[in-house]
Amino acid sequence: MTGGAGTVRSGGSIDATDARLLLALAESPRATVLALAERTGLSRNTVQARLAGLEARGALTTFERRVDPAALGFPLTAFVMVQVTQRMLAEVAAALREVPEVLEVLGLSGPSDLLVRVVARDADDLYRIAGQLLATDGVERTTTSLVMRTLVEHRVAPLLEQIAAPGVSPP
Repeated sequence: MTGGAGTVRSGGSIDATDARLLLALAESPRATVLALAERTGLSRNTVQARLAGLEARGALTTFERRVDPAALGFPLTAFVMVQVTQRMLAEVAAALREVPEVLEVLGLSGPSDLLVRVVARDADDLYRIAGQLLATDGVERTTTSLVMRTLVEHRVAPLLEQIAAPGVSPP
């Protein structure tokens, strides 16, 4: 697989020690290597080496903290399903990258080609953004769904806890 958000660059899975280390890092994102070593019972050198390995494999991505778009004046979130003219996927993705309100673009299988997460200031702003996406060269059709409420936040801790559990080996 190629590197990118949500993809592991090379083979190899996370073992229980890696999972414990990632859980400790998730609980204390600003923790030093020494603090992580103390928390996990590993040596400082082991923690440093494992973190470097996780980064190199693409398992540990950005340390960017999540900023709530509502705090920036963008309280509405919507998902836009996009159908793209075949062979124009790269061009459409490049154009969507230029729209500040586009937070994420995922390639899909099925009737839609892309799932685009956008934020907006209000309904009129969302209408403008949806129109901008539809006007993008190579976009054939869009369907917009407004997020009414987040019921489960983005998370990976339950997966890490499963892997870190004694006697459980990753698939």
